[in-house]
Amino acid sequence: MVNDWDIAMNSLSKITVISNPNNEPVTISGDADDLKCTGVGTDAAVFQSLIAPTFAFKKYAEDKIAKVKVEANVYRLLGDSPFFSTCFAAYDEYLVLSYEEGKTLFDCILQGIHIPEQVINDVEDAREYVRTKGLNPRDIHLKNILLQNGRAKILDVSEYILPGNDFRWEHLKKGYQQYYHLIDGNSVPFWLVETIRKWYNQRNKSSSYEEFIKFIGNFLYKK
Repeated sequence: MVNDWDIAMNSLSKITVISNPNNEPVTISGDADDLKCTGVGTDAAVFQSLIAPTFAFKKYAEDKIAKVKVEANVYRLLGDSPFFSTCFAAYDEYLVLSYEEGKTLFDCILQGIHIPEQVINDVEDAREYVRTKGLNPRDIHLKNILLQNGRAKILDVSEYILPGNDFRWEHLKKGYQQYYHLIDGNSVPFWLVETIRKWYNQRNKSSSYEEFIKFIGNFLYKK
């Protein structure tokens, strides 16, 4: 059986995704003229096929391919939802997903694009929906949320089978409520956003949101 996305298979085989230590984004090796990289994470990279543009292909690093089946099963459990992409198929190294238009909240902050409160409400509703499916909404951060026609679309559901709360979303929501008005409509330098992201990932996990905010405040004040 020939699928609409099969036309991209040969090009995907020319791309290798390599994971990096310390929770850093993957490295991409190889090239294909008809593929556009639309995002990178710590386990995988996402590509849009220019000849089959309605599809996105999430290709995992070779040492992370066990997550392909895991994420495909999460999508199966989530079913049809406006909050998430559609997963059409899973292969050895990659998922075939619906291509979703929009900018990540990370890019919105860099470019000074307004993030409406509706996005925050949508993520809250999405997290509640995930729980009704017996899953655990984790790993929700600026690079995993798209602003799509004023609403939220959440990317990367691979950690929803893991236990515990990583508090990433809770901290983001609190930061939005307390401080977003200070930068709303203004572009924030990449080096600053990326530095804060790295510090957050490297922080002592026992430290509180308030302690991290105080640390950032001290840094900015010194600057």
